[in-house]
Amino acid sequence: MNKPLIASLGLAALVASGQTLAVERITAVHAFPPSLIYTQSFLEFVDKVNERGEGVVQINVRGGPEVIGLSEQPDAVRNGVVDMAYTAASFYAGTVPERDAMVASNTNAIYTRENGGIDLLNQIHQDKMGVYYLGWFDSGVSYNLYTINEPRLDSEGNLSVSGMTLRSNPVYDAFFQDYLGAQPISLPTTDVYSALERNVVNATGWTQIGLKDLNWDRFLNYRIDPDFFSTDMGVIVNLDSWNGLSEEAREILQEVAIEHERASAERFEVLAEEQQAELEADGMQVFRLEGEAGERFSEAAREATWERMRRQMERHPMGLEHYDELIEKFNDL
Repeated sequence: MNKPLIASLGLAALVASGQTLAVERITAVHAFPPSLIYTQSFLEFVDKVNERGEGVVQINVRGGPEVIGLSEQPDAVRNGVVDMAYTAASFYAGTVPERDAMVASNTNAIYTRENGGIDLLNQIHQDKMGVYYLGWFDSGVSYNLYTINEPRLDSEGNLSVSGMTLRSNPVYDAFFQDYLGAQPISLPTTDVYSALERNVVNATGWTQIGLKDLNWDRFLNYRIDPDFFSTDMGVIVNLDSWNGLSEEAREILQEVAIEHERASAERFEVLAEEQQAELEADGMQVFRLEGEAGERFSEAAREATWERMRRQMERHPMGLEHYDELIEKFNDL
């Protein structure tokens, strides 16, 4: 058989098998604007997938909250409007209350990936929401309360919320309302800058990373210690979309996600310390709750979160299944 004929037959075979050679494409959105470091972390993950998955699988990022509102993104994934979202699990707490295990956690994705905690959470996401929980990114970063005005204490040394107009979102609500006794104003991240500027709110919670990215430090003058909570940012994928991918594509996505869980947790631990020091160098003052008052503050944040998770789980047909196991796996006791 001559060479031209062999080449023609080879080309015909490639055309005939074109479906198996087609690159699988995943559409994605992210919760926050590209300027925020959390979004940048997700985009780094996308770049890693697209590099390793060349010729196999590619993630096409459609944008952020300007494309689909941040609170609407989880349902958009669940309903197949997009395949993937990088989002805070707090935005779908009513569907998967077990996500509070991440919020109340005192550890990170490295520990919980190794002990099976993230695999358990993934199975719960599939059962309750019809999405695949690909990875817990940027984990282990704590929150603080930040205020414009100097905080005050009550007669027992506890934080007083009198005169404090506190901005909230779902992740904070149980702690702010049940323990602090505040009546916070719920605002999305994108509206907080103008709310601080116009003094609609004079205090907010935020993580130990990214405050300067949002320019909130122009208004906030005090950080209240101790810190509390843990970030719950991660990637969810529509379950039908996930199951429809080839085994090779799924392996690439999962491998890169696990690598990024570790890399982002390690990097953000260092970055949190650096950014807190930078804020203090720029004039932010630390207001520390001392002794038993600080212990009560920290314990209340955890207890309020676990109790919220318990109450919400009890309303679901699965009940408290996995409750104790989640506490065990998401706490490095």
